[in-house]
Amino acid sequence: MFTGIIEMTARVVNIEKENTNYHFTLEVPFGDELAIDQSMAHDGCCLTVVRVDKEKKQYTVTAMDETMLKTNLSTWQVGTEVNVERSMRMDGRFDGHIVQGHVDQTATCTRVVDENGSWRFYFEYDQKNAPSITVPKGSISINGVSLTVVDSEPGMFSVAIIPYTFQVTNFHNFRPGTVVNIEFDVFGKYVQRLLEQYLAAQK
Repeated sequence: MFTGIIEMTARVVNIEKENTNYHFTLEVPFGDELAIDQSMAHDGCCLTVVRVDKEKKQYTVTAMDETMLKTNLSTWQVGTEVNVERSMRMDGRFDGHIVQGHVDQTATCTRVVDENGSWRFYFEYDQKNAPSITVPKGSISINGVSLTVVDSEPGMFSVAIIPYTFQVTNFHNFRPGTVVNIEFDVFGKYVQRLLEQYLAAQK
């Protein structure tokens, strides 16, 4: 479980393919603090640490074929900057919102607007795979970042980014065409499923 408050960004330093699996090695300043079997969110995707090189502050995670198909990990290359967050602690304040690290699908950045002090990012996603469950002022996770929805339409939404978030996450790399991971609010997903079941029962 995560909060969507990014600790910092890591960089991909090596990619190995083994059968249908991909092993990604990343470097991050707190790499010497990590341990095997630890869960971490990478651009919002929960992956397990399988190898650690404390001296180099590097670690390796493995993504299976299903993960590669449903997330933006297939776009990662050596040098890619990735948002990372270690699993949530239970002994402190809960910032952000409940983020499971279970990516629902990818979305594509369609427009970036400089609003003279902040930025508005617009995204589109395939509504056939995930009906619209964003609402204005609701929560959404983009590449693991907990954000508030501004505009909400079927298959489209926007978020506003303050300078701090722009600088410390990989949002500063987003351009029209950038593919990102999105996780809809878990409460919204449950409400939608219950509503669908109720309507089906009325037929």
